[in-house]
Amino acid sequence: MNTLRRTPRDIVVVGNGIAGLTACDTLRAEGFDGRITVIGEEPVAPYSRPALSKALLRDGDDLTSHLLPEATHGAIERRGIGAAGVDIDRQRVRLADGDDVPYDALVIATGTRARRLGRGGHSNEYTVRTLADALALRARLVSKPSVVVVGGGPLGMEIASGALAAGCATTLVSKGIPLAFHLGEWLAAPFRNAALAQGLTIVTTGSAQIVTRDDVSLVAPGDGAVIEADVIVTAIGDVPNVDWLATSGLLTSGALVVDRRGLVRPNIAAAGDVAAFPHAGRVARVPLWTSAIDQAKVAAAALLRPDAPELAFQQYFWTEAFGLSLKVIGPTPVVGEPEIVEGTATQGVLRWRQPDGSGTAVALDYRIPIPKLRRLSAHDL
Repeated sequence: MNTLRRTPRDIVVVGNGIAGLTACDTLRAEGFDGRITVIGEEPVAPYSRPALSKALLRDGDDLTSHLLPEATHGAIERRGIGAAGVDIDRQRVRLADGDDVPYDALVIATGTRARRLGRGGHSNEYTVRTLADALALRARLVSKPSVVVVGGGPLGMEIASGALAAGCATTLVSKGIPLAFHLGEWLAAPFRNAALAQGLTIVTTGSAQIVTRDDVSLVAPGDGAVIEADVIVTAIGDVPNVDWLATSGLLTSGALVVDRRGLVRPNIAAAGDVAAFPHAGRVARVPLWTSAIDQAKVAAAALLRPDAPELAFQQYFWTEAFGLSLKVIGPTPVVGEPEIVEGTATQGVLRWRQPDGSGTAVALDYRIPIPKLRRLSAHDL
């Protein structure tokens, strides 16, 4: 085994999602036998966030689709309390209850929170970011309320699909064709067609807001009209949880920026949705489940080993909605017609070639091993 970079005995991981969990597992795999303390704002064990807007909203009485195997890293877990600040000089994390937790090395994996459309709070505006969010929406859909979902990205489409499956009259408000901004018009088309066939109403607009009239919250799509529904769900992006770092000196123009090995400083790493990292010629966050896992593995190793590898990032994304499934490896959105590698254009493996010689490989309603899909997106095909 490689020699450790230094001999930290106390490592604190702030954030108990998949990035925090993966960091803890990686530290142990790298031979770290000191104390790990995990600070988690949610009172529950780590869970599968992608399942919240997929299976958890759809699968009848099943409340297990989000569960992950029980952690084996042996960390001290402090759940249900968030971090309020960090003193870099004293190497201590300050908790919301006023307690301080000392560290030799720190992993920041605080993720993001849902961006909200309404201001000041609206009782019928829901988001789906946490397990509590998803369970609250699931419980509300039981009575089959009318639903309007604002946001035509993958999350919005998955939520709209779940609402329809629950028997709710559902309207989706989207900037342009749903999914087109994220995937391109060719890949967006089958999802749009399936959604319309199942009864989804789609309203396209350049902007939308929540307004209140006679104590009733309505969605105003910007054309003078309003859309009334019993439930409003907003899926309009996320906000990185960096407020607690405001005075730490770790932020760059308000962003938590890491190097190619996930380090902010030699003894401070960051991973997951909260971290902006260099890739594809820019520095940006990539809020995807597999990205969080890949980042956390690299960042945790970099805290311990000077020879730890840099992040070899390859974008992987999947979605399920309206009876369709999609797995994508490589840059998106895609433009133009695909090459059909296996199957058909409606149920098969497709590929788009990118200007830099790489490819985007897609499995549309088609089972294929992920390693094979990765190979199809390789350079110089």
